[in-house]
Amino acid sequence: MQLVELGSLSSRTYLALREALIAGNFRPGQRLLMQDLAQQFGTSITPVREACLRLVSEQAFEVRSGRFVAVPELTRSRYWQVRLMRIALEGLAAELAAEHVTDADIAGLEKVHRKFVLSETSGDVEQTRVINREFHFGVYRLCQLDMIIAQIESLWVSMGPMLNVYYEQSHDEYVGGEEHDCLLDAFRSRNKRAARKAIERDIVRGGATFLRYFNERDHAIAADG
Repeated sequence: MQLVELGSLSSRTYLALREALIAGNFRPGQRLLMQDLAQQFGTSITPVREACLRLVSEQAFEVRSGRFVAVPELTRSRYWQVRLMRIALEGLAAELAAEHVTDADIAGLEKVHRKFVLSETSGDVEQTRVINREFHFGVYRLCQLDMIIAQIESLWVSMGPMLNVYYEQSHDEYVGGEEHDCLLDAFRSRNKRAARKAIERDIVRGGATFLRYFNERDHAIAADG
């Protein structure tokens, strides 16, 4: 994370923390001392506390004490809620994007997708995660509806930490490439329904990794009990 510039320190700190969550810089359950965050951002504790409380109100953080907050634990309930909303909103955004997409837009997404495939093949998990986000939001911005894009970004504030678990668990499994190809095909033919289905399948297929994680964790807890 980088130092926060002068100005509206609370807002800037909020945006910096929000971006860190979306980028997956924090893990589920991770505890964050506000004093440590203030030192990292080069601010006093007050704007950090205000930013954290704002993120608590958005269910991105949980208050554990007056000194620290924590990223919510990854639970089945939290995952399913985020997944249901992602399917609805991201599917809608892709459908609407198919109405506006241009050949130049498609060429740009194809370039990003090629980078995604290369990073996936090389096993560079961090780069794969970054490029996957670039591809998805490149698609969603094409819907040209700021309120939908803002709601999707809010979902990714919760999804970002979860993706740490996903990429740790998804060895030799589906990570998105096939449905990205299907989405590009849908855009080339301007097929709105196919575009929506490609994003929905992408989210659902990726969910298999999370479901296996939950099942294995539940089994381990039962065995210990």
